[in-house]
Amino acid sequence: MDAAEVEFLAEKELVTIIPNFSLDKIYLIGGDLGPFNPGLPVEVPLWLAINLKQRQKCRLLPPEWMDVEKLEKMRDHERKEETFTPMPSPYYMELTKLLLNHASDNIPKADEIRTLVKDMWDTRIAKLRVSADSFVRQQEAHAKLDNLTLMEINTSGAFLTRALDHMYKLRTNLQPSESAQSQDF
Repeated sequence: MDAAEVEFLAEKELVTIIPNFSLDKIYLIGGDLGPFNPGLPVEVPLWLAINLKQRQKCRLLPPEWMDVEKLEKMRDHERKEETFTPMPSPYYMELTKLLLNHASDNIPKADEIRTLVKDMWDTRIAKLRVSADSFVRQQEAHAKLDNLTLMEINTSGAFLTRALDHMYKLRTNLQPSESAQSQDF
């Protein structure tokens, strides 16, 4: 899975919008949406919220966790803990990117939020690198990756898989095979 596929999955997350149009309930395969009434909040998938925002048909409300004070607490907690802490959303990075790219005018303190989320991301990726390094050095067979998001796993997964594959090949080449033990006649 690549980053675009993870972002596609994130677009299914529900966000709240305030429409400026009227429309009855929409019946989609993924579920019913609406009804849409001007000024009344309604939850819709992110992909629809972005589409409506681009057509100036709504105003997006940031998720509850997308607040400077809450993000500062999460960032500080992440820095203090050795293990990965739970994130506010399994797609926190993708949601932040999409919302700030398409609706930054609807999000108070957007630049601070962008910086705080990037700080959390950097902290978590650094922890992941340290964990992967320890995992490889100790030649472990499995690892416990609690509280990692799909994008974080995706970021390091390809590298870690290749590194473990190379280590396996090196280990198997170092072990003497039965046919090469002796050539005594």
